[in-house]
Amino acid sequence: MATKKKTSGTPTIRIGVGGWNFEPWRGTFYPEGLAQKRELEFASRALTSIEVNGTFYGSQKPATFAKWHDETPDDFVFSLKASRYSTHRRVLAEAGESIERFFASGVLELKDKLGPINWQFAPTKQFDAEDFENFLKLLPQEVEGRAIRHAVEVRHASFVDPAFVALLRQYGVAAVVAGDSKYPQIADVTAPFVYARIMGTTEKPANGYTKAALDRWAKRVQEWAAGGAPDDLQTVGKTRKPAAKASARDVYLYVISGNKPANPAAAMALIERLKRDS
Repeated sequence: MATKKKTSGTPTIRIGVGGWNFEPWRGTFYPEGLAQKRELEFASRALTSIEVNGTFYGSQKPATFAKWHDETPDDFVFSLKASRYSTHRRVLAEAGESIERFFASGVLELKDKLGPINWQFAPTKQFDAEDFENFLKLLPQEVEGRAIRHAVEVRHASFVDPAFVALLRQYGVAAVVAGDSKYPQIADVTAPFVYARIMGTTEKPANGYTKAALDRWAKRVQEWAAGGAPDDLQTVGKTRKPAAKASARDVYLYVISGNKPANPAAAMALIERLKRDS
C-alpha cells in the first residue's frame, strides 16, 4: 500500500523486500523469461519500496541511482543501507568523513524516491551512550535542501537500554524494529516514521508466513500508521502518554532474510491485506 500524501496527516505505508536481484525469484516472483535488466521495473510495480543492500558494501555511481529513479513508478521509494565504513568502526564519532562521502556518492539522484537511510551496526557493536550520541550528531537532517530520514539497526543486547531510546527520540532517529528475529527487539517509536524489518518467513506457508502472522503484521502496520503502537512488541524505553490527538506516521516494512525465496510473496500478501482494510 503506497498512497501519495494529500495532507500532512495522511500516512504512507510502504512494503517491500531487500534488493531485487536474486536467482530463486526468477520463474517464481519474476515471470519466466523476464530479462534481468527489467527485474527492477517489475519488482517496483509489485511492491511499494525496496531496501538496497549494495550501498552497504560499496558506492554506486550517480548514473546508477538516476537509472533506478527512472525505471520505477512515481510513488516508489528506495531505502538505502548506509556504508559499512560509517558504522563498522570502533569510534563512531570519527565517522563524519565517511558519512559525507556516502551522501556525496550520488544518492540524491533518487530525488523524491530517496527514503530512509538504514545505518546497520555489527552484532558485536555495543552501546556506548557518549559515542553513539556523537554519531547521531553527525547524521544530517538535510542534504542539498532535501530532508533525510535516519534509522539505526542495532543488534547487540546492550542497546536494550532506555538511555538508547531516549537518545533516538532526542535526535528524531528511528530504531529499526527487528521482527521475528534473533536480534533484540526495540519497538519503541522514536521518530515521525517507523522502519521495520521482519525476518520470519519459512518454507511451508505458501506466502512465507501463515495467514495469522500476516494478519498480525498488517494490524501492527495500521496501528503505527494511525499514530499508535502495537502492544505485542517489546519496547524498552519509558512509556509515553498517548497524545490527545495521535499524529499519523509513515511506515516502511521490509521482509528480509528468513526463507528469502518467499519474501516477495509475503510482502505482496501484506500489501493486499492493507488495501483490503483501507
